[in-house]
Amino acid sequence: MTERMFVAHVISDCAEVGVGSTFPQLSVISVPVSIPGSCTREGPLRCGPFFVGWVLAMSPIRPRNCPKVGVVAPAAITLIGMAETSYASCGDLSLAYQVFGDGPVELVFVGPMVSHVELFWAMPEFKAFFEQLATFSRVVLFDKAGLGLSDPIPKVRTLDERAAEIEAVMDAVGFEKPVVFGMSEGGTASIVFAAKRPERTRALILYGTYPFMATDWDDIDRDPAEVRARLIAEAGEDVSGIGADYLPSIEQIARLQEMGRATRSGWGTGASAKCMFPSVRSMRQLAMFERMCASPGMVRATAESVFRIDIRPILSTITVPTLVIHARDDAMPVQCGRYLADHIPRARYLEVDGADHAPWFTEPDKILTAIEEFLTGSHAAPSQSHRALRTVVFSDMVASTEHAAATGDERWRAVLQRFGEITAELTDRFGGTVVKSTGDGHLTTFDGPTQAIRCAEAVRADAETLGIEIRAGIHTGECELLDTDIGGIAVHIAARICGLAGAGEILVSRTVRDLVVGSGTGFEDRGGVVLRGVPGTWQLLAVDRDGAHSGSAEAELASIATPGPRTAMRRSDRAVEVMARRTPWILRGMARLAPATGRSRTVGSVRVEVLGRR
Repeated sequence: MTERMFVAHVISDCAEVGVGSTFPQLSVISVPVSIPGSCTREGPLRCGPFFVGWVLAMSPIRPRNCPKVGVVAPAAITLIGMAETSYASCGDLSLAYQVFGDGPVELVFVGPMVSHVELFWAMPEFKAFFEQLATFSRVVLFDKAGLGLSDPIPKVRTLDERAAEIEAVMDAVGFEKPVVFGMSEGGTASIVFAAKRPERTRALILYGTYPFMATDWDDIDRDPAEVRARLIAEAGEDVSGIGADYLPSIEQIARLQEMGRATRSGWGTGASAKCMFPSVRSMRQLAMFERMCASPGMVRATAESVFRIDIRPILSTITVPTLVIHARDDAMPVQCGRYLADHIPRARYLEVDGADHAPWFTEPDKILTAIEEFLTGSHAAPSQSHRALRTVVFSDMVASTEHAAATGDERWRAVLQRFGEITAELTDRFGGTVVKSTGDGHLTTFDGPTQAIRCAEAVRADAETLGIEIRAGIHTGECELLDTDIGGIAVHIAARICGLAGAGEILVSRTVRDLVVGSGTGFEDRGGVVLRGVPGTWQLLAVDRDGAHSGSAEAELASIATPGPRTAMRRSDRAVEVMARRTPWILRGMARLAPATGRSRTVGSVRVEVLGRR
């Protein structure tokens, strides 16, 4: 059937109206559509069950002027506005994802602190950016657990859990070794994933990402000048070598504090998103975006964890080709991007002009050109997949010689055999690997520190039922993966830490502590020590048997309720969510037609704030 292009002039109200009715205070919108050549009559414009408005008239236009082609039938409208949303299993959770593009490069985009895979497509800038990315890539977008259309979660996620979500989505779409493109908070999880799974990471792209937050969550109400003075003093003593050159300025600290305060007490008003996307003028639009992407509890818990995470110690373990991109005036200080580029081996760095915390707003053409050259060029060095980030656990029995003498050789051998069986069973249950027995102890490895700690606690509890005590040392770092063994400085550090642990004690490095933020694990500071044969001073901490103490920052973080975003959404938000899913082209069309004054448009009873810059 021949189709012709028209602009449908639609009058919109909250209910269907009949021909001849009056239309007081209604909005007329113009929507480009494609209709069968024989259909030109007036009638209702629908998207499935969602009523858009009443078609008053149609004007012919040329097809190239229509950003999205559809078919208007007498009582329905069917349009292809975005990729279909599917769900990937990650443990007991379901993660919403979309896959699109026909390019030769597989790419997983790991989004920021909040996201909504369907609402994003209502932004013309987002759509243009990812459609161009899809010309040379096959792209997967997904909402992390607790965000957008994915399942809600009971508490904040750890970095280990976020990295597991990346792999779950990869498995669901059949990606073996994609590029991992992490933005903002998604970048830290991407770094952890690339360090743990170099054999499954073709390359790493980071936009607006941070390895740590120089300021603390408790700093958001303090004077920014005093905070900077304290940071400068601390930087001179920081064994991890942050350096004053990477510290944020007073103005940058003030912006971070403003974002933190808005997140803590003003989520759903648009104030927090405005700090990150200053070029978006409409506060109503930003407020709706906040409410539809995450609940206040979810975003506050995530923000608090962001201020406490520190992944600097693992940057040197990245072996995959890496491109770091950062906007010069981003609310996330540009020093964060510079630090990443300076400390990830052989990383490339691109600094762009702009203040928005999103690549589709800040020189998108320049960014896309750099990404395409990075992914399709011949410069990329091969991944050293025989080295990877691992959490190493050394454990041994306390006073084993005395126990052997007291119980006799035969009985002691039975105890050792049972202890070995317990260790093997629990290590397997927590997803680890027993590398070898050390006689009266074991060397085990895990993909992440949270599971390593939980396994060590379980082994300690079961060992006590046998009448023996153990001690354990845990460290996370780069390891050399041998055929049946493991090597590298991380192994030596874990062994030295174990040697300093007391009876029944699980002792960890500060690196481990910083990577398990949000897990509910409590620690007692054991101070800085010098480990024999290892350069520098190392801060060690003992795992508290009772978990995080009541009133501690970790206990408060782990106790924050993190319901799904629908708990904070308004009726109008839900209506726009339907439009974003079924007719994102209408929202994009209104964004293009919106006047520069930043006024909203009305669709049905919904006052729609167009999702894009003006």
